[in-house]
Amino acid sequence: MWVKRGLIFQPSKYRLPFENVGFAQSPQALVLHDRIRVYFSTRERDASGKFLSHVAFVDFDRRLEQLLGVSTSPVIPLGGLGCFDEHGIFPFHVFDDGNRILAYTTGWNRKVSVSADAAIGLAISADDGVTFQRHGTGPILAATLHEPFLVGDAFVTKHEFTYHMWYIFGLRWIREDASAPPDRVYKIAHAVSQDGITWHRNSRQVVPDRLNADECQALPTVISIDGTYHMYFCYREAHGFRNHTSATYRIGYAWSTDLIHWQRDDTRAGIDLSAGNCWDSQMQCYPHVFACDGRVHLLYNGNEFGRHGFGHATLEH
Repeated sequence: MWVKRGLIFQPSKYRLPFENVGFAQSPQALVLHDRIRVYFSTRERDASGKFLSHVAFVDFDRRLEQLLGVSTSPVIPLGGLGCFDEHGIFPFHVFDDGNRILAYTTGWNRKVSVSADAAIGLAISADDGVTFQRHGTGPILAATLHEPFLVGDAFVTKHEFTYHMWYIFGLRWIREDASAPPDRVYKIAHAVSQDGITWHRNSRQVVPDRLNADECQALPTVISIDGTYHMYFCYREAHGFRNHTSATYRIGYAWSTDLIHWQRDDTRAGIDLSAGNCWDSQMQCYPHVFACDGRVHLLYNGNEFGRHGFGHATLEH
């Protein structure tokens, strides 16, 4: 089970490279020789008052007990006019590929009839993850015939010379009633690659629904422990998730022995909402699992989709 270590980063307490208005969403770790660098997406408002999502990072010691500093310059700029990442990058998944540090970005842009669309881009760092440069202007994974909306939330690992990616794709937009704004429905899928750039996918949902056919699944993260692959992700109802605790994100769990077929068992997620008025008492979302120095760590967001920062838990047998 996971032992909670509390809220370890609150963006309102630090000066970030942007005029941030809160939020440290989707914390994702890069383990360096002397520290753990945690990337997250924070928000600012543009001249129209709408949100933009920017990437920043915070450095901790290798036990995640001491904060060493925060980024003082932009990690990666937003995309240009009309680009898939024009209005934000969220989340930002970093993968240490041995001789290169890759970042799989989820770029989003505003739309008219629905709130946004998204696609996955690639960026590469040459300075230990302080800054990243785009592999190209366009995305490496975007909507297709069978994945019609909202491709994003990439998590990448490498197994026996093959890169594996778990990500999400949108199935449909739906309304709770005729006057309600449209809500998205998205599922977790899997792709493979030989170079980390060109991906092959079969557009198949890999984790079964628990709530109903409109369940929304997000942010898969996978770790291998004792020969079994463990996937953590978050899920919620399609409607009412902003205002009703019963419909908000929870952390789900599935396991696999071949990286392809997954058995879902949320009773083994090992973490649940805190009691009272705690920072994660209404919602838990955007999990990220990784290992460092023999410890397995979980980073995640709580209430209001990470407005107040992110928390930490460690796996205890």
